[in-house]
Amino acid sequence: MAAGEVSERGRLTRFHYRIISVGGLGVLFDSMDVGIISFILAALIGAWHLHRVEIGFVASTGLVGMAVGAALSGMWADRFGRRQIFMLTMLVYAVATGLSAAAITLWMLILLRFIVGLGLGGELPVTTTLVTEFLPRHQRGRGIILLESFWAVGWFVAALVSYFLIPHFGWRAGFLVGLTPALYVWYLRRGIPESPRYLARTGRANQAMAILHRSGASVTELGDLAKNTKGAPRGGVARLFSARLRRRTVMLWILWAGMNFAYYGIFLWFPSVLVEHGYTLVVSLKYTLLVTAVEIPGYWSAAWLIDRWGRKAVLGVYILMAALFAALFGHAHLTWQFLVFGSLLSFFNLGAWGATYTYTMEQYETLLRGTGSGWAMGVGRVGGIIGPAVVGWLFASHYGMTTVFYLFMTVLILTAMAVMLLGRETKGISLESLELSTESPGA
Repeated sequence: MAAGEVSERGRLTRFHYRIISVGGLGVLFDSMDVGIISFILAALIGAWHLHRVEIGFVASTGLVGMAVGAALSGMWADRFGRRQIFMLTMLVYAVATGLSAAAITLWMLILLRFIVGLGLGGELPVTTTLVTEFLPRHQRGRGIILLESFWAVGWFVAALVSYFLIPHFGWRAGFLVGLTPALYVWYLRRGIPESPRYLARTGRANQAMAILHRSGASVTELGDLAKNTKGAPRGGVARLFSARLRRRTVMLWILWAGMNFAYYGIFLWFPSVLVEHGYTLVVSLKYTLLVTAVEIPGYWSAAWLIDRWGRKAVLGVYILMAALFAALFGHAHLTWQFLVFGSLLSFFNLGAWGATYTYTMEQYETLLRGTGSGWAMGVGRVGGIIGPAVVGWLFASHYGMTTVFYLFMTVLILTAMAVMLLGRETKGISLESLELSTESPGA
């Protein structure tokens, strides 16, 4: 029995929940950094007298770093292992975030945000890949979405920190909080093991079995584990466009670009939009905190449904519902409308994000999973780069909220169509079957 087959049997155990929690704290710290910058940008409008286009440029620069970081770290994770790259990326973005508090010019802040993006973008695909390779088949969707739900918790923590710190201590205090993950790296050195599937596919069967024993998996029928390492193809970007994989690669890149465009375009600008509508910074942060809190049940609802309905059904429904409430939010002019439509937009958008991560991890085999997911996330960041910049340009050109949010609605609808038309259902698929298919003729 192969390590992959062993790890996919059974149900989520205490060991799995621990791995999810340890990896989830990394996701939480990532989200906290992205969330805090959205509140800091709202404060910088007054503190540095920045133009809307300049604000959009600061936000987009971090996303450029995330695009590069995601693509590089995914390939490095397939080459050097998931655990080491996980720790490295966390350390990079934590230190750069702390240094951002010392920025005295716009260009200094932009440079540091790019470095933050390298680490931040690099950590997400590596963490998700690592945790995915521990999870049992029939609860994998739930496990991945629980992991990604830490993103919503991190954004909520960012909103809390921003609400209580920034109005009283200034925007630099928000960046200093971002140093916290640097301390967490020391715990990770002992707190999370390497993926047994990765170890098995790179010829380290004994190490893989030791980790599986720790996880409580049944390993009474080990067989010759080494046979699964013979001829195991290494990852490479060109392989993403082989005859067997190009359709799913194109689908994933469209999915990630559309989701990033909408998410970062909407939520990085959310506090600033409220300020523009006459709310004070403190009130804007309070309302954003309320809307952000709804992200958590959005994730949990998707976690409950994804192993029941399937990946495509959850993605399609949640993305289309997010499109609907984006359009309604664009017409909002009363406080209750901002809160209700914003909350429902947040609920469905973040639920769709959880399903997106699950679906992405189930497209590629072990030694291509980091590369495939990293490039999907990296290319997808182009949408995140364009989104905030387009919003800044539209507002600067005196287009109203209705036009901006109709744009988000259109992008989300097209994204859902790409998944429905190009994607395949992966509910209940064995990751081991992906390994076998890579060795078939014509693969």
